[in-house]
Amino acid sequence: MLDLYSSKAHQNMRAVVLITLFVLGALIALAAELPYGGWVQIPLLSIVWWRLSLLNDYSLKQYFFSSLAFGIGYFVVGLWWLYISLHDIGGMNAALSCVAVFLLSTYVALYFSIACLSIRLFKSSSLSGLLLASSWVFAEYLRGELFTGFPWMGFAETQINGPFASIAPFLGGLACTFLVIWLSWEIFQLKNRFKISLISITTVITISQLAGLVSFTKPVGEPISIRLIQGNFEQSLKFNPLAINKQIDFYANEIKKEAADLIIIPETAFPWPQNNLPAGLINYLQDFSNASSSNILLGLVGEVATDKGMQYTNRATGLSPNTPVSQYDKSHLVPFGEFIPLGFQWFVQAFNVPMSDFASGSLKQAPFNIVRKDQPAIHAAITICYEDVFGGELSSRIHNSQAPVNLLINMTNLAWFGQSQAPMQQLRLSQMRSIETGLPALRATNTGITAVLGADGKILAALPQFTQASLSAQVQPYTGKTPYVIWGNLPILGISCILLIWGLIRHRRF
Repeated sequence: MLDLYSSKAHQNMRAVVLITLFVLGALIALAAELPYGGWVQIPLLSIVWWRLSLLNDYSLKQYFFSSLAFGIGYFVVGLWWLYISLHDIGGMNAALSCVAVFLLSTYVALYFSIACLSIRLFKSSSLSGLLLASSWVFAEYLRGELFTGFPWMGFAETQINGPFASIAPFLGGLACTFLVIWLSWEIFQLKNRFKISLISITTVITISQLAGLVSFTKPVGEPISIRLIQGNFEQSLKFNPLAINKQIDFYANEIKKEAADLIIIPETAFPWPQNNLPAGLINYLQDFSNASSSNILLGLVGEVATDKGMQYTNRATGLSPNTPVSQYDKSHLVPFGEFIPLGFQWFVQAFNVPMSDFASGSLKQAPFNIVRKDQPAIHAAITICYEDVFGGELSSRIHNSQAPVNLLINMTNLAWFGQSQAPMQQLRLSQMRSIETGLPALRATNTGITAVLGADGKILAALPQFTQASLSAQVQPYTGKTPYVIWGNLPILGISCILLIWGLIRHRRF
């Protein structure tokens, strides 16, 4: 009988641990939306390490699932907006939509729980925080690479409101993640070695703040005038022919209202394939470009010949004065949203959304040239929506570009996700990309957040969400390359690898 009570007590205790860690994960995800979320997340993470440190009597399997609960809580709260695109827009059954969000959250949480295993696998020492941070870096790197990658909701992006953003131009977002995990561990260790941890924390934060005084890029040429047009069209109307014509007319008329050096409309603002657009529309806008000396970027659906036949592409078409039409086809596609992973045709059939199998563009596409009278051209690296998540890919494109990149442009449509935190999450991603590359950025979106970002990632101007408006501003192009653009993720991965090898050697020795 005593054994029975003991067994039930242990089961209840394990349930409490799982719920506690799930709630902590949810709180850390919610903290990301606070004004100083990058600071707030760090002490909350230290509570997670404290809670996990109490599980020494757990088996490795139980420990793994306990840390998995933390990751699931984090991602369910951070990614719940996918339910809107699946159910409200895509027409998927509500229960199946919830299951899909939970399964994706569980999948990405696996990387968190694998990284947490380093707390158990390595013997406790002064290296523990560094080894945990190194494990986390590799887990996050793999999360961004395997199965096309899904690095959304990393700890790096919230560092735009935290202590470590200034490290990003040197070593990228993964280095910010490394320091977040390390610092949270050192806070947890204050109870054991107060002086050493306090000195370490103070020193690293001070160095990080001083790093912000270093600049690797500088202004070049004269500022350019820009107009970013936010149409605010509901996603549910995207496949209604009458609504599509209304949307096309709106953007065409807004483009012609006022000249600017650069005018941008959002991703798929013209939601029909380019060959099916109203006759003469592209020529009509090209004539305006020629007459007004305006460069125009159009978000539309392209078509290319592939080994599967003709396929759609998510395209940005560029019109410049008296210059041939240019185009950028999105290269990093969204699984299920823009292409169907092998073996998952049955899953896509639960949607009512057409055009879900796009072709991807090359990773070596040239930047868009912004042509100006009597001045050198400005070169802009374009990303479309989801591509802004992948800092390594963007830095590689900039580094390998034959023309120096002076500006970042992101064209996106987040109407898929309604009134959720998704637009703010992607804005933070864009801010991190600006900090990593040292370049200003323009974000043209359908429902928000349309914004102009400085080379330091700061918001210079923005439109309110869910409004139909145009944002006019002056933007200063920059030139130069940050160490992160030159070296990418190699340095932080190398540092993490050396630390883990050192940790393994020490673990086997003792």
